[in-house]
Amino acid sequence: MSELNDFNQKVVSEFRANQGKVGGQMQGVPVLLLTTTGNKTGRTLTKPLAYTKEGDRIFVIASFAGSSHNPGWFCNLEANPIVTVELGTERFQARARITSGEERDRLFKVQADKLPVFYDYQKKTTRQIPVVVLERAS
Repeated sequence: MSELNDFNQKVVSEFRANQGKVGGQMQGVPVLLLTTTGNKTGRTLTKPLAYTKEGDRIFVIASFAGSSHNPGWFCNLEANPIVTVELGTERFQARARITSGEERDRLFKVQADKLPVFYDYQKKTTRQIPVVVLERAS
């Protein structure tokens, strides 16, 4: 887990230093930073995530690389859906909404068609990987 945290911290630092652009393994992938509030600790945690935009909607997939359980950031937003999103040089508050049914399936396909690794992640797990829409707070 420490290795993943180190990787994520490097991506976060690079993202902020380069107006939302990252290289290496994440080069060419649309990346945003999602800051959630810990559901147990109350501390803020920032994670770099691949995202897709559809019109004004932004959504992310809680794949955790196909792990058998959801990522911590997803558990955090279940408890506290008000999050901060950093997209390029823009930073804003959003409400996270977990999708279901046909909407979830359609959005998963939209993002996985662009980044096929998400199909691989779904094959690695028996859980249905959640899709989260990030709606700007007004």
